[in-house]
Amino acid sequence: MRTSARISEKQFQAQVLQLARLSGWLTYHTHDSRRSQAGFPDLVLVRPPAVLFAELKSEGGGLRPEQRGWLRALEACPGVAVRLWMPGDWPEVEEVLARPRKRGAA
Repeated sequence: MRTSARISEKQFQAQVLQLARLSGWLTYHTHDSRRSQAGFPDLVLVRPPAVLFAELKSEGGGLRPEQRGWLRALEACPGVAVRLWMPGDWPEVEEVLARPRKRGAA
């Protein structure tokens, strides 16, 4: 699957979720975040032993301070992988999500 840098964040998210599920990841996304903690990453992906938090943006989209804070805190946790992906990062998305399972981090 290829992705275009001109797709919306919602379309990009759908593609990432599709690939993740096809590659054996459990996926979680809060569909209505209005009552949730501000800045929590868009996706939580789990394929033991890997745990991956992904923040998705449209091409050129920026992080809000709350999002930056969550990503920094998660990056400081051993064994947790954190990614900020935009549509132009599709080759990395494929490499991370579709690669064979390994013992260790995502």
